[in-house]
Amino acid sequence: MYLCNLFIYIYMFSLSEENYLKSIYHLEAISGKGISTNSIAKKLDTKASSVTDMIKKLAEKEVLVYKKYQGVTLTKSGRKAATGIVRKHRLWEVFLVDKLNFSWDEVHDVAEQLEHIKSPKLINELDIFLGFPKMDPHGDPIPDKEGNFQKIEKKLLSTLEENQYGICVGVNDSSSEFLKYLDKHKISLGQQIKVVSKESFDGSLKIIVNKKEISISHKISKNIYIQS
Repeated sequence: MYLCNLFIYIYMFSLSEENYLKSIYHLEAISGKGISTNSIAKKLDTKASSVTDMIKKLAEKEVLVYKKYQGVTLTKSGRKAATGIVRKHRLWEVFLVDKLNFSWDEVHDVAEQLEHIKSPKLINELDIFLGFPKMDPHGDPIPDKEGNFQKIEKKLLSTLEENQYGICVGVNDSSSEFLKYLDKHKISLGQQIKVVSKESFDGSLKIIVNKKEISISHKISKNIYIQS
């Protein structure tokens, strides 16, 4: 029943509506509370007035609730639909990297287009073809067809102190520029990173990765997830 409802909800939405649902889903995951229209506008790089209009449309479809001064929250059905979109996006990213030799900094924009293909059979067969992957190329969990996903304990590299270390398990910034920076310094998922020193003034770090010592800024370290 869950799967059937999920696909019904996905079929109901336009490309723009799906983008709104996915963006609100990601913002909720960060804040854990109602999302302001300004936050949604910033996330989607659009006008607050456009967000207000879309919220009204989605509220009529009963996939979100808006309360004045409390913001927007997804309903159960809205969260199901958003999870389905996220699932498609991340499966396509895995396919592009594993089967078509894309690099991890190239896949996001392509997956943004592919995630709107409305074929449940295609996505389920893609999942089978890929061997039911649990994580996408950036270390983010992939929901299964029932909307469940594996959670892992992780923290930001910026929180480590001198002589502490961990394994890189994900990134907080999946922009092409950031991923290219990591590639340049040979930082990738599964690699051990050790903090050699930490600058108290600006939080910059000296780290050892691939047996090489490099310096990274606080901006970089707060966008790398590690598992101790």
